[in-house]
Amino acid sequence: MNAIPDLTTQKQQIFDYVNAFLGGGMVDVELDPIHYETALTKSLTKYRQRSENSVEESYATITLVESQNAYILPQEVIEVRKIYRRSVGSRLGASADGGSLFEPFNLAYTNTYLLAGSGIGGLATYDFFAQQQELIGRMFGSFMEFKWNPTSHKLTILQRPRAEEEVLLQVYNYRPDFELFADYKASQWIKDYTLAGCKYMLGEARSKFSTIAGPGGGTTLNGDTLKAEAQQEMEKLEQDLFMAVAGGTGYGFLIG
Repeated sequence: MNAIPDLTTQKQQIFDYVNAFLGGGMVDVELDPIHYETALTKSLTKYRQRSENSVEESYATITLVESQNAYILPQEVIEVRKIYRRSVGSRLGASADGGSLFEPFNLAYTNTYLLAGSGIGGLATYDFFAQQQELIGRMFGSFMEFKWNPTSHKLTILQRPRAEEEVLLQVYNYRPDFELFADYKASQWIKDYTLAGCKYMLGEARSKFSTIAGPGGGTTLNGDTLKAEAQQEMEKLEQDLFMAVAGGTGYGFLIG
């Protein structure tokens, strides 16, 4: 099984793809490395903005500090869905003699139905118990209220933490660049949009001068044609995102 190349190699493969389609090796392509980087950055930004395939659901843990409500999360995190505590029944945190880690209803269920043999309880009892746990969690602090700011990446816990406590976050975060470059649904779209961006920049530069003086009347440049082609290709690729050609959360293989 082939390993995923490193990020530098993946980016160079995209730049070589773009250069080849612009005629590199046969003609001089007047683009510097900064132009390839800019086009690739625009491609990734557009893809992350429009495609659900650019994000993934994951879980992360943070340690709450006593009396601290605000926390700054990494830039990759774009949305916080829920915060889960390790226990229910108290907001006082864990203590040496058990504290919030001691859940009397869970213990009662274990003693009564799991250790008493097969003649007691059943699926209905288990379902009632699960509903009871959810109700207890809502009443006694298992679910934490919070406010998430996606611009500053600031997570504000609305209840003041009474003790140091580790909690679990359910979040959506950006998929790393190297994963998108290796994703068969995303990689070709990123290459083609990068190509269109480079083509537009090349056309913008060539359109400054319609001809270059030389023997036999000079040379006519194709700047306006390149810009028109690039704009058309970008519009088509953006429509492909709308049609989920480049993948989406919850979809399998879907085109159209």
